[in-house]
Amino acid sequence: MNKKTATSLLSIVALGAIALTGCASGGSTGAAAGGTAKGTELTGLTGDVGGKDFSEQYILANITSQLLNAHGATTKANTTVVGSSNVRTALESDAFLGYWEYSGTSWITYNGNTKPVVGVQAQFDATKAADAKKGIAWLDPAPLNNTYAFAILSEKAKSLGVTSLSDIAKLPAAEQTFCIESEFSTRDDGWPGLKKAYGITVPDSNVSMLDTGVIYTTTAKGDTCNFGEVFQTDGRIKALNLTVMADDKAFFPVYQGAFTLKQTTLDKYPGIAAVMAEIAPMLTTEEMQVLNAKADVDGEAPADIAKAWLTEKGLI
Repeated sequence: MNKKTATSLLSIVALGAIALTGCASGGSTGAAAGGTAKGTELTGLTGDVGGKDFSEQYILANITSQLLNAHGATTKANTTVVGSSNVRTALESDAFLGYWEYSGTSWITYNGNTKPVVGVQAQFDATKAADAKKGIAWLDPAPLNNTYAFAILSEKAKSLGVTSLSDIAKLPAAEQTFCIESEFSTRDDGWPGLKKAYGITVPDSNVSMLDTGVIYTTTAKGDTCNFGEVFQTDGRIKALNLTVMADDKAFFPVYQGAFTLKQTTLDKYPGIAAVMAEIAPMLTTEEMQVLNAKADVDGEAPADIAKAWLTEKGLI
């Protein structure tokens, strides 16, 4: 999903220098950090596994880097780049060897479509085909769907009698208060489209723009806003006793996660697909909620979360 303001192209080009200085999240990983080598088929594969600037991506980048290293690669997780488009540019410019992307983000943000494709598999297939024309390969996806959603404190949901986004639109204007991210406020698959789809006509004064993490805690307090923009796989939803409103008109696109990389890289190291296929089926929405909670609720380091998970699964 994804999801911040753009920085200059110059800063993206400079990522090559960042990689050389080792400015990354997690540093050296995999077998070198105490894991067990599982193979040598990726020997010679080097570079940075990228990630966007939120916990799920930090964890996925570290899981991927450590797993690739256990099969002979020499990589590190690099989560220093801000913004979905900038991370994609880093891949296209070879500053990143690959990163986890979401089908809906690529379909809308990178491929210029304004409407999602209905159906999880259909959306993935359409996105994969569109990016293949640009030399970007999508490996088999994980079941996780990190789509947008709106959540409210569970007690408040009961008192207002709301369970869906359509219910929100029927509330008195004073109760229709929202906390959203700045990027969500302008995306086609964000606030403008949502208001139109559900007939929400509140004034701008009813909307507060906050950073991602602040939205969760503010929504849990229930004073600044009743409804906060959240991501479906976020562990703070359960931890803060929030209830997600059903997207009963299926407005939000599917944001199925998968590892993306240059087709030329995959052609040179086809074993990447088999290695990544070991973890993809395990990464369900529920599993990511658990892993994300370890970072956002318990305060654990993404590299440690990744190592513990891979070790538990017998993958390193």
